[in-house]
Amino acid sequence: MGKVLFICGSLNQTTIMHEISRHLSEFDCYFTPYYGDGLIHVLNNYGMLDFTVMGGRFRQQTDDYLKSAGGRIDYRGASNDYDLVVTCQDLIIQKNIRKKKVVLVQEGMTDPENFIYRLVKRFKLPRYLASTAATGLSDAYEKFCVASEGYREHFIGKGVKPEKIAVTGIPNFDNAIQYLDNRFPYRGYVLVATSDTRETFKLDNREKFLRNAVSIANGRQLIFKLHPNEKVERSTREINRHAPDAVIFSDGDINPMIANCDVLITQYSSVSFIGLALGKEVYSYFDLDMLRRLLPIQNGGISARRIAEVCRGYLH
Repeated sequence: MGKVLFICGSLNQTTIMHEISRHLSEFDCYFTPYYGDGLIHVLNNYGMLDFTVMGGRFRQQTDDYLKSAGGRIDYRGASNDYDLVVTCQDLIIQKNIRKKKVVLVQEGMTDPENFIYRLVKRFKLPRYLASTAATGLSDAYEKFCVASEGYREHFIGKGVKPEKIAVTGIPNFDNAIQYLDNRFPYRGYVLVATSDTRETFKLDNREKFLRNAVSIANGRQLIFKLHPNEKVERSTREINRHAPDAVIFSDGDINPMIANCDVLITQYSSVSFIGLALGKEVYSYFDLDMLRRLLPIQNGGISARRIAEVCRGYLH
């Protein structure tokens, strides 16, 4: 029986990996939280990378989810010789998978291509410095499964080899209509989904963002959903200063909140795609026409099966 290692990360990445594994039940599937080597491994052990998917709250959510889902865990993929590795990120290609067959799966929206991204590309600096803007640039995989034809063109434009891209759709973003059936108690409000830009050392004029959200709401009910990686106390204090009547959630599934809102305001969040797919009025730091071109295909939730078929091609 072939062995498959799924490298997880955030809760979104982990649930994507787990969903794909459900369609590869004939193989021996194992999971690991995201990891690095050398200095990155050392820094992570000292808690200095707790703002990333390798530590802190992200890592705890991954561990909790895998435990509750009954996933077999092989930390760092150290206990087995794997026939295939499936990962949601190639910003780091870990030493023990460099000679393995790898399938890369797009996790969601990628970061803007800022000056750091251009420096990384020009001087071949470590890709993780550019965050998800550098997704797909390792070329260390057999196939890269992406969300839409728009993203296929997007990644080709960055230098990804066209023959390595498969347009499969991506789990968690391929069936937005399912979120309309929910028990979230609020309806008809303005939802604000904040980002963890400050926690990941990026610029964020939060005061301006909040004033703009209040202006867009124009007296309507405001509900804030904080990014899972945000400092809750600080963000709550800021929101209360500008919108004292707003409802604030630091936990919970944002998808039903999007399904029930009238307006969705985001910064750099992949959840913009759920709003657009459901026909909501969406505000984003990204150009909306570009987001509509990139919108993940809505295929009724069969992306995981399609990705599993791609994986199976490297296991027989």
